[in-house]
Amino acid sequence: MELDEQEKYVYTRLKQEREKCNMSQQQLSEESGVSQNMITYIETGKRTPSITTILKLCNAMKISPSILFFNADSEKINAKHLILDLVERYM
Repeated sequence: MELDEQEKYVYTRLKQEREKCNMSQQQLSEESGVSQNMITYIETGKRTPSITTILKLCNAMKISPSILFFNADSEKINAKHLILDLVERYM
């Protein structure tokens, strides 16, 4: 799976999890300290969140960040590599 497809999957899952928690973007913003605009940009794929931002959002929703990534073992390995690559890129 291409990097763009993986990113879109994460953004889609983030929105699904937010809705599953019955949280509006404003509520998630208040709980996480991430601006509502940034949440909108992430969910629509206009911005790529940092690992810190993903962790803030997940903590606010009380979910594990792993929920945002693929379930199949091979996909988990790919997601792990993606995360490590992103961390390296932004560190």
